[in-house]
Order: sequence, then C-alpha cells, then structure tokens
Amino acid sequence: MVGRRTILMVEDETSITEPLAEALDREGFDTRVAGTVADALSEAEREMPDLVLLDVMLPDGSGYDVARTLRERSKVPIIMLTARGEETDRIVGLELGADDYIVKPFSAREVAARIRAVLRRVGDVPAAPTAAPETLEIGPVKLDPARREATAHGTDLDLTRKEFELLELLMREAGTVISRERLIDEVWDTNWFGSTKTLDVHVSSLRRKLGDDSQNPRFIHTVRGVGFRFASAEEL
Repeated sequence: MVGRRTILMVEDETSITEPLAEALDREGFDTRVAGTVADALSEAEREMPDLVLLDVMLPDGSGYDVARTLRERSKVPIIMLTARGEETDRIVGLELGADDYIVKPFSAREVAARIRAVLRRVGDVPAAPTAAPETLEIGPVKLDPARREATAHGTDLDLTRKEFELLELLMREAGTVISRERLIDEVWDTNWFGSTKTLDVHVSSLRRKLGDDSQNPRFIHTVRGVGFRFASAEEL
C-alpha cells in the first residue's frame, strides 16, 4: 500500500469520532470527519476517500441516503456503523452496496481490522498484471473482470460490488454447485459476522437484474441445503 489511505467517518457523536479518529490516525490512516448528511456528501465530492465509515442515524437524515448517493457516484467501500443490530437494518445497508456492517459498541482495533479487510478485498489488484483476467461469457450473460462490467442480452447490468463478485464466482465455476459457506467466505471473507440470509438477498437481486424467473430460474439455480450454481453453457 502506497501512502496513507483516507477514511471519511460520518458520525455526529464526538464521544465516538474523537477517540476513533485518533486511533485510526495512529493505525496509519488519514481520517476526516463529517457529522451530517450534507457535510458527508460535500466532503466526499470534494475529495473521494478510500473508504467511508457511515453511521445510520444522523441529525439531518439517514446514513442510508448517504450510501445510496455515494453508490450512484462511485464504488467507494462503505462500512456501516450503527447501534441497530436487527437483521433487517443490516440487509438494507448491504442492499445499498455497503461492504461491511459494525454494530455499536465496537473497539477501535476492530474497526481498523475491518477497514484493512475491506481495503484488501477491493484494492488487491496487481499493479502490472501479466495478462488481463479472461472475459466470461455463458449464454447471453457476459462479464468482464478487468473492466468490472457485466451485460445480459446485450444490456448493461447495474451491479453492486458484491453482486459483481458473486456473479463472477458463480460464472467461473458454471455448472458446479458452490456451497453457501464458500460463497460467504470468498465474497464477504471469513470474518463476515452477518446472517447468511445476506447471500439470499444478493442472489435474489442478481436474478432480478438478469431477468431470471425466481420460481423457475434459468441462470442461477438453488441447490437446496447446499448452495447455488450458475447454469453451464450447454444448459443455456
């Protein structure tokens, strides 16, 4: 990693921001703080950070609105920070494109570890690859890992980062059943602490964007009690 990664912390509680910012600075990050939705979007537009720590409850609105707007503008990694622990709240954040979710109370060491894990997942790309990753094409679905683009029937698919990574893994092993555990481990990493229902939410979203029939899917098939598989070229 070259230079200090910039972290934008969107949180209005100074009892959290001050000690956490100091701790993250000691961990080698350059931490900026915004206490409102307006300040967060303004700060991000002025200089997009390497990662956003985003609280859900803000004085002038919801962190979900910030996440939604950021996702429209960029693929900046987002970690949600919130006192809410309900599964539905986690799923909402993940559906909006969040990369991780930490429930308060948390330690600064945990936050730093989560930041590093997310940055590794989204930034571990060789500076000078010897060969570009191969383009995957199965039936009418085409995925270009190098360009981070995917199409179905010639139409661009608007995928979140996790949806893209999930689709790529399924397509790379088309025709083979991939267990739920492995999909969680490889797409969300082994430190993921959320419900595996998150996987179902992402599969459902992928099916919808692919134009798949949820009752009789053509592309992504459910293997009950095991996991999922992408149809082979012969099936399509």
